[in-house]
Amino acid sequence: MLHRPNRRPQFFYTTAPLPCPYLAGRTERKIVTELTGPDAEALHDRLSRAGFRRSHNIAYSPVCPGCSACIPIRIRVDQFEPNRAQRKLQKINADIAGFEMPPRATAEQFALFQRYQQARHGEGDMAAMGFYDYRAMVEDTPITTSMVEFRDSRDGLVGACLTDWLSDGLSAVYSFYDPAANRRSLGSWAILWLLTRAQALGLPFVYLGYWVPESRKMSYKSRFRPSEILVGGVWRVLEEPTASDLLEQVPALSE
Repeated sequence: MLHRPNRRPQFFYTTAPLPCPYLAGRTERKIVTELTGPDAEALHDRLSRAGFRRSHNIAYSPVCPGCSACIPIRIRVDQFEPNRAQRKLQKINADIAGFEMPPRATAEQFALFQRYQQARHGEGDMAAMGFYDYRAMVEDTPITTSMVEFRDSRDGLVGACLTDWLSDGLSAVYSFYDPAANRRSLGSWAILWLLTRAQALGLPFVYLGYWVPESRKMSYKSRFRPSEILVGGVWRVLEEPTASDLLEQVPALSE
């Protein structure tokens, strides 16, 4: 008689409706599940390929009523070639180095995190986070995670990126940076660093979370090509915009 080990069933829950943080006037709902136990790493891997994201020990995916604006996106590492603007960015930030640190919150990180939130997301919930909330965000992880610190030639902390390690890539969980260093475009620079690191490790993808085409704040994610987006449960290459697509965007950009 075959013995089948008892395995705890994986439960999924739906959150209550909340205002959408990306698009005004819309409602957000998520499907969530807990990442715990010895299978947490493998489960997180599978869910990431299915378009889920991680926060603390929870994996989530949007299931918003009547809306599918949030599109999972990942960059193909082996085929990525920086464009002209990204090559310029590499030169501008040649004095910055990235250091993979354990997922441990520090006062230095939190001070930078606060400056970033006040400058870029002053009305958001994260702007009100205290140190213990920040520490939970960084340290409550059931999987392999690192905090990549970006430091300039004077060893000053100018940016950081909480990063999950997957079997097929690196996943940018959350990044923040010095809001005074606009010229450096440190958010995009962090992605370029992750791409270089993934390439060195032989990993095929860098996961960027959700791309929201209707949100200007999310537009930068589609500038890294070639990328793939998850549509109908299948990862498909994100096509370059056509001339007609660009013309349709002109009125929106002039508002």
